[in-house]
Amino acid sequence: MSPNPSLKFASQAVAKPYFVFALMLFVGQILFGLIMGLQYVIGDFLFPAIPFNVARMVHTNLLIVWLLFGFMGAAYYLIPEESDCELYSPKLALVLFWVFAGAGVLTILGYLLVPYAGLAELTGNELLPTMGREFLEQPTITKVGIVVVALGFLFNVGMTVLRGRKTAISMVLMTGLIGLAVLFLFSFYNPENLVRDKLYWWWVVHLWVEGVWELIMGAILAFVLVKITGVDREVIEKWLYVIIAMALITGIIGTGHHYFWIGLPSYWLWLGSVFSALEPLPFFAMVLFAFNMIKRRRREHPNRATALWAMGTTVMAFLGAGVWGFMHTLAPVNYYTHGSQLTAAHGHMAFYGAYAMIVMTIISYAMPRLRGIGEAMGNRSQVLEMWGFWLMTIAMVCITLFLTAAGVLQVWLQRLPADGAAMTFMSTQDQLAIFYWMREAAGVIFLIGLLVYLLSFRRRAALA
Repeated sequence: MSPNPSLKFASQAVAKPYFVFALMLFVGQILFGLIMGLQYVIGDFLFPAIPFNVARMVHTNLLIVWLLFGFMGAAYYLIPEESDCELYSPKLALVLFWVFAGAGVLTILGYLLVPYAGLAELTGNELLPTMGREFLEQPTITKVGIVVVALGFLFNVGMTVLRGRKTAISMVLMTGLIGLAVLFLFSFYNPENLVRDKLYWWWVVHLWVEGVWELIMGAILAFVLVKITGVDREVIEKWLYVIIAMALITGIIGTGHHYFWIGLPSYWLWLGSVFSALEPLPFFAMVLFAFNMIKRRRREHPNRATALWAMGTTVMAFLGAGVWGFMHTLAPVNYYTHGSQLTAAHGHMAFYGAYAMIVMTIISYAMPRLRGIGEAMGNRSQVLEMWGFWLMTIAMVCITLFLTAAGVLQVWLQRLPADGAAMTFMSTQDQLAIFYWMREAAGVIFLIGLLVYLLSFRRRAALA
């Protein structure tokens, strides 16, 4: 591994392929999102080559996988700095990269080229049935590969932490990463009873995105703020402890808002509603945290784009995961909104704000160093990057607003009919077409913003 004077430790360079591949998958995710958007209004678009269910599987699986690549790259970059020592095994990190990338590509090709039932038969799903569940459609053999990669990854970063300095940031990050790996094991449990199936399915999906992933987000945000503000580490770590405590308390018990209508005891109506109503608090604390640290900064870091991403991710996460989540999380409201386009509105802004943006925050901070440029890209590159930020963020706000309007109209026409005669599902969808077209237009703007963001990496000149 050739020396890079911009890096504190040479082994941090293994983060670069993870970041690059994550962004490649991100582009793929958006392209398949646009295909799905068109299929909402042009039902036979690309049929039978790419049916809607296949496009949706690819779209959601790419989302999960590119974020996992981003999290792993973030860990490989920041753990050596936090531990103040080289990564335990850079070679293992690179081997796992190719294993994970190969498994991911083959799985996506399997979705696209083989009928899903045939893919299940081809990959031996009958030996340990795990396929067929939303977000967890991966063949069993792919799930086993993910577990192997996760174990190797945790061993690598864990050994680095054990032999180096222990900080609050690295401990919180490791807790989140271990929790991510452990909770994924529930994807292998596929009971015949549908209620139990949905119960444990939410232990993967909800406790990832509204539990351990928030720890990962908080740790990455804290690391970046330490680096770009110069504020005392002790101050930032105190904020981090408060945020993760609120995130875990509200997130774990708040899982109950998914238990409302799947057959579990009625007390979850109260527990789910009360603790879900508190879930915006850790995200609001993150907003205060980021803006307060930026305001108290002791240095003017040359990477202005990173500061924008850091502040932007807290605001968008609070709006998407907090405000839009609260809008339909109370049981009496959720009774009418459950499974409507309001859910899609919340999901899009929450994933973008909380997780896509935090990955792009650490990429914005780390990539100039990984490329040997220094602390920051040149001014023109940063301007391009910030243009990409605003185009993607404004487009996502528009997508969320359009889906919210569609969801409200859907509830009104299909679930709250004034004359007692509800519209059918498909008749309601016809009435929502204008919002789907507007969502598609906003999606195109989002793709343009992403391409502008990627274009910013073409310029190599460092700031003077």
